[in-house]
Amino acid sequence: MHSKLDQLKAMTVVVADTGDIESIRAFQPTDCTTNPSLILKAAQMPAYDHLVGEAVSWGQKQSGTAEGIVGAVCDRLAVNFGTELSKIVPGRVSTEVDADLSFDTAASVAKAHAIIADYHARGVGRDRILIKLASTWEGIRAAELLEREGIQCNLTLLFSLAQAAAAAHAGAFLISPFVGRILDWYVKAEGKTYGSEDDPGVLSVRRIYAYYKRHGHSTVVMGASFRNQGEIEALAGCDRLTIAPALLESLSKDTGVLTRQLSADSAAQAGEASLPVDEAAFRFAMNEDAMATEKLSEGIRLFTKDLRALRAMVKERLAH
Repeated sequence: MHSKLDQLKAMTVVVADTGDIESIRAFQPTDCTTNPSLILKAAQMPAYDHLVGEAVSWGQKQSGTAEGIVGAVCDRLAVNFGTELSKIVPGRVSTEVDADLSFDTAASVAKAHAIIADYHARGVGRDRILIKLASTWEGIRAAELLEREGIQCNLTLLFSLAQAAAAAHAGAFLISPFVGRILDWYVKAEGKTYGSEDDPGVLSVRRIYAYYKRHGHSTVVMGASFRNQGEIEALAGCDRLTIAPALLESLSKDTGVLTRQLSADSAAQAGEASLPVDEAAFRFAMNEDAMATEKLSEGIRLFTKDLRALRAMVKERLAH
């Protein structure tokens, strides 16, 4: 019997949610995605000190403000990891724009251009890269501008249908709804225990998937941020799923039968009516959704915290 990971790969594009190159090599996903937290963790592993060292050595030769050089080294480090990852996966590598730019469309677009240019200099074309942006109104507008230029985007920190509808209308290549973080909010707010079939994160992704299929949106739905294997199995058949190494390993060791839960034809029959996607409607819908508003803000804060920790580590390395 094939493992559940093999069965899942037959119905869903499996993406590795890690900056750990060896984990990606072991589980052979199609794509991989990183974020500031994962880059910070990977940068502290002895196995990848050479990637950190290269970026720091490069930074020591640059001119400009100390803050500017630290930021440039962090960008280079993310591209160093992404370049190595692109040698392993056959598909896309997602690289994230700084979380502290989440409310600045112009700065997000400029940062994306710099990331794409650095990848190009390494021989990695834009067709291999997805630019990750937070699903704020400003992040979605940045994605819209970048997509028009042929730079495809992954809208992350997505917790609501309002965000998903706006992302699709903007022409985003892919969205990453955060299953586990939605569950976390409801467990804390309601004090309940959820199974896979009533898991609020699972239900949110199924709702978004059905909405996209009903309205013919080509934006890819990639469930993310899983807390347990059951959530993954409940979304089998979703366009893509990005999964951390521990859960990839769990799926690889499980030889039970995995049943498809999502399919485009059946989902299209269940999708809801089209939502308005102008700025006022978006902001009001987010205001009405306490979970989405709180988790989006929290996610930006957490990624910014880890980005600052990465900058502090780089600053210390630059001084030696």
